[in-house]
Amino acid sequence: MSGAMRDSAEKSSDKRGTLEKEKGANPATLTSKQAVSGQESQVKSSREDRDDLVRSSSHTASNKAQILAMPQFGLRDNLIKCELLKREDLYTYTEDFSFLLGTYNVNGQTPKESLRPWLSCTANPPDMYCVGFQELDLSKEAFFFNDTPKELEWTKAVAEALHPDAKYALVKLVRLVGIMLIFYIKKEHAEFISDVEAESVGTGIMGRMGNKGAVAVRFRFHNSDICVVNSHLAAHVEEYERRNQDYKDICSRLQFRQLDPAQPPLTIMKHDVVVWIGDLNYRITELDVSNVKELISKKDFDALRAYDQLKRQIDEEAVFVGFVEAPIDFQPTYKYDTGSDMWDTSEKCRVPAWCDRILWRGKNIVQQQYQSHMTLKTSDHKPVSSLLVIGIKKVNAEAYKKTFEEIVRNIDKLENECIPSVTLSKREFHFEDVKYMQHRSATLSLSNDGQVPCQFEFIQKPNEPTFCKPWLTANPPKGFIAQDGSVDIELEVFVNRSTAPELNCGKEQMEDILVLHLERGKDYFISVSGNYLPSCYGSSIQSLCQLREPIQDMPQEMLLHVGQNSEKDDETNTEKPLDIPKELWMMVDHLFRNALNQEDIFQQPGLRIEFAEIRDCLDTGIPDSLPGSNHSAAEALLLFLDALPEPVVPYSFYQQCLQSCSNASQCEKVISMLPQCHKNVFNYLAAFLRELLKNSASNRLDVNILATIFASLLLKSPTKQDLAEKRRTQEFFQHFLTQGSS
Repeated sequence: MSGAMRDSAEKSSDKRGTLEKEKGANPATLTSKQAVSGQESQVKSSREDRDDLVRSSSHTASNKAQILAMPQFGLRDNLIKCELLKREDLYTYTEDFSFLLGTYNVNGQTPKESLRPWLSCTANPPDMYCVGFQELDLSKEAFFFNDTPKELEWTKAVAEALHPDAKYALVKLVRLVGIMLIFYIKKEHAEFISDVEAESVGTGIMGRMGNKGAVAVRFRFHNSDICVVNSHLAAHVEEYERRNQDYKDICSRLQFRQLDPAQPPLTIMKHDVVVWIGDLNYRITELDVSNVKELISKKDFDALRAYDQLKRQIDEEAVFVGFVEAPIDFQPTYKYDTGSDMWDTSEKCRVPAWCDRILWRGKNIVQQQYQSHMTLKTSDHKPVSSLLVIGIKKVNAEAYKKTFEEIVRNIDKLENECIPSVTLSKREFHFEDVKYMQHRSATLSLSNDGQVPCQFEFIQKPNEPTFCKPWLTANPPKGFIAQDGSVDIELEVFVNRSTAPELNCGKEQMEDILVLHLERGKDYFISVSGNYLPSCYGSSIQSLCQLREPIQDMPQEMLLHVGQNSEKDDETNTEKPLDIPKELWMMVDHLFRNALNQEDIFQQPGLRIEFAEIRDCLDTGIPDSLPGSNHSAAEALLLFLDALPEPVVPYSFYQQCLQSCSNASQCEKVISMLPQCHKNVFNYLAAFLRELLKNSASNRLDVNILATIFASLLLKSPTKQDLAEKRRTQEFFQHFLTQGSS
């Protein structure tokens, strides 16, 4: 479910510290103007110290093929690039480089001991480090505002713990709340790094909160494309399906921009090598704590791993398909009493588990070490490291030149003789019964039946801003097809909060024509249509208050009439409207009866499959009570509020709310002026949240948490909201959450 919120997901990639921060004498730090390293910073005599160590656009043999993707090169050079990639084996060879990967959930602690036992655990210094942290900071300030002093503390601790027999340069640092990834490289290799990008994606509640999710760095080293992902997946023993969902969301939503902005973004799996590290949170099940500890004491890790959730999910091909994890011959890394090697002695007495893992996919990779580091006692987790030796593709300049010239000769000849042509697998696509926030897709196959490689692109129709309607995507939207080759284009239909309102009331129909253009060839027309099932999600409060029956039981003409009347604020309706939408009442009533004492309610995401069941129940009236877990029902409520075309506090009242935020009576006065159904909804939700706060000892909520979550949904800015405004909306809503509120 949270992955579906991609249109509104807040990407908080923290790129500070990238090629600009000095992290002490060892390692060195790269900047665009200088490279300072240890004692050499005082001398600065060599030319290397004056030049950029990372030259992302230098025209060296190692990246000539990549340069052809730049915007100034047209069709002809893109065809050359396509052919170069196909013949890469003719002009590249592999050379081994060592990568030290590390992952550590630090449980919100500050560094209390040297990290050298973890990061300098190899006899020889590795060529690169990718070091991942989780739970860097557990404070509310970090959670809500993505700001923490612990970034600098842990980065400094890492810099001081790198292998002493080499000089390293910081290439990239990226952080999302408490999930941080730091990438270092040996100074002498830095000039061969290019195309460095960092991204992040949150998988917390509504797909926005960054307490869970992933950060990632991708880069090109010589001629190999590498991606490193550091993730923190959903917690709790029983939540393995939620962890699977987090993994899939990260894979689909985490995308890197390319050097050529016209090219589609790169996904994680579009790399030669992918390394995935982090607190994946998969647990050991079906054994009680005493049996687990007995197997650990016998060092019978093979028997224990048979009960490991991650191994089972990989064996079932539910997650990490194509990834490799070496056999584990170290004891579980979670959960210990902080400051000791003792298993958890708290009341919960957690079953030990291998939460912290390192996996990889790609060719020419050999793992030389995979171990935990028991001597570090700062956290309730133990850090894990892996030493991978990876065969990196390097360019033979002479062979490259010969291949390049042969390709140019062939293309010159073909261009003069041939016109491109393709065959389409289908020209009409129809999607039956499309639902709100439900991904639906079909494949359009293009086969090159001409005598020359061809370039295709979907182009805009006259007077339209984009080549397709906003509920439709085509991926890839442009590309190349080699002679006798083919490409599959995924046509995906997805209705979100921005496209649902007009589809719900029938103003828009699900119909579009795509124009596929061949460079130097003809245009092809593809029809895409579907029938959309109206939903309470994306319908207005006023419209829903007019509907006494489930929305999918109402004829389309009635929905269009109700939508038009709600826009005009028509009060000539003979039938008295409902006080609040029945769908909202069903969700709140369900939570009131079942979830007042639910731990972490409104902070832990639900399951996408359960959201779909809840949506269908609300839209059809079947069954008559909500299915799914309390967390899924809570997230369904938040998604409902987020999808309202006009928020609970209408946009026209937003400025008044900001101006009165410090005065409780003025805040109440603003709410008293809202349209009746909006006022009813606001007061109903505030009353429910005050009931939740009465049970804060068990559900772990407080006024700040609820104000932060709900103010962003109830009081939306008609324009982009800055941090100061965000705090004022929270202050406004807090007045209605205190015990004295009526």
